[in-house]
Amino acid sequence: QVQLVESGGGLVQAGGSLRLSCAVSGRTFSRYVMGWFRQAPGKEREFVATISWQGGITDYADFVKGRFTISRDNAKNMVYLQMNSLTPEDTAMYYCAADASNSNLPSRGSMAYDYWGQGTQVTVSS
Repeated sequence: QVQLVESGGGLVQAGGSLRLSCAVSGRTFSRYVMGWFRQAPGKEREFVATISWQGGITDYADFVKGRFTISRDNAKNMVYLQMNSLTPEDTAMYYCAADASNSNLPSRGSMAYDYWGQGTQVTVSS
């Protein structure tokens, strides 16, 4: 069973930064495509960023390009989301997800991901 645990969320002022972390159990982490999604109150869960097995391919939602960076450390079974220039519109629960299908094709679709964490809350004040 693969478990994901997010951390690093919190309250930050607009313009500030946060770094989210996701610890992943499992012996084959280096063969999981990893993704970050978010869900704001009253809204659908939406794609934020994704990264391939070795980090060579990344993809971002248009609304975070240039502000957020996804990265991973396969030696530590960790994936990160560095978030800069935060705005109140970034307020949401952020979820880490793992695609364990043995496909190295990063996907924006939530259905591609097999395992999900419980989420970490990010709140950006104006």
